[in-house]
Amino acid sequence: MVYSRRSTLSLEVTRTGEVVVRAPLGTPERRVRAMVADHRDWLEDKLRRRRAWLEEHPEPGPEEETRLRELARRVIPGRVEHFAARMGVRPTGVKITSAKSRFGSCSGKNSLCFSWRLMAYPPEAVDYVVVHELAHITVKNHSRAFYRLVEQYLPDWRERRELLKG
Repeated sequence: MVYSRRSTLSLEVTRTGEVVVRAPLGTPERRVRAMVADHRDWLEDKLRRRRAWLEEHPEPGPEEETRLRELARRVIPGRVEHFAARMGVRPTGVKITSAKSRFGSCSGKNSLCFSWRLMAYPPEAVDYVVVHELAHITVKNHSRAFYRLVEQYLPDWRERRELLKG
């Protein structure tokens, strides 16, 4: 349960399979319980799918992590260079991180970060994340214009994005 200065109730299943309920300060417990009960089927389905995904994709051990980190350092800069040239953009830097909640990011200064965890996915998914982050150099949001830009370079970006979902 997380109470904060918000106006709505929300229900979330985290990447680790935990349930988080967010509620406005002072929300009566009975209202929270009613909301959870109203969404019980959705919640159970989401938990079942998240647990199945976690069983199929356990957290890598130290050796696998080292392998994926090295692979990321070898592969990602080359993919960034390839697509940056095609897209006519220049990132100010490329870093490999240990991020768990996102595969990539683009800073306001156009520095790109990619999680080594991305290397556990197919090359098509890696290229999608690379193009996605490079597109943020030109369009800093997720507007229609942003996705039109992504689509210019990866017409099948939706299918590639689906490879990352879990």
